[in-house]
Amino acid sequence: MVGKVRKKLVGKGGGRVDGRKPNDLRSIKIEIGLLQRADGSAYIEQGKNKILAAVYGPREVYPRHASLHNKALVRCYYRMASFSTEERKSPAPSRREVEISQVIKDALEPVIFSEFYPRSMIDIFVEVLQADGGTRCAGITAASLALANAGVPMRDLVASCAAGKVDGQLVLDPNDVEDKEGEADLPVAFAPQMGVVTLLQMDGLLSKDEFDQAFKLAVDGCKRINTLQKEALRGKYLVVGAAGEPGQGEKGG
Repeated sequence: MVGKVRKKLVGKGGGRVDGRKPNDLRSIKIEIGLLQRADGSAYIEQGKNKILAAVYGPREVYPRHASLHNKALVRCYYRMASFSTEERKSPAPSRREVEISQVIKDALEPVIFSEFYPRSMIDIFVEVLQADGGTRCAGITAASLALANAGVPMRDLVASCAAGKVDGQLVLDPNDVEDKEGEADLPVAFAPQMGVVTLLQMDGLLSKDEFDQAFKLAVDGCKRINTLQKEALRGKYLVVGAAGEPGQGEKGG
């Protein structure tokens, strides 16, 4: 029996399965401050990904013995909803979710002025409502905005994006099928104003030249996403007019 031949994911002209070019991001929609009971929140749609991030704190540490005398305790909880994937996911936390929780925490902690809040804690929750590849990157982008919305002092925003290798072609922001069937995946988180990479992982095989090119591609994607982050924050907080009402894209006199 002859095995089924997989359809190529990148065409001869560089066209991808979803119609994007190799260096195109997926469409991105960002909303800030959706949750009234959280100190800060943000929602992102990146392609078919739908992810909600919420921040609580700085607040009193519980249990108290976990407090740090010189800085705030930062904790992160990443979770994929049972209905977020094609096959129903178990509601129990998986090893992957625990690992990604730590990855997101490590990516965000360098930009937080945690030393301003000793013996307190900041909790970050990232809930994946619908998954389509690159959820850790989109989760970092949303969580960074939720921290800003909570008023947590930060050195910079963190934006995150991945590059990958699919059918021998380097591509930006792989979707789920490209991630699963591609040859390599390189998630990056970047703080543009600081010029600091806060996350760098790789799954698969790349040559040194391919790695350098993929890294530059991912950082460029982070910079473009950071522009969207800043636009979303301006749209949320820009105050204009004599009545002092929040506006979108207007300038005060």
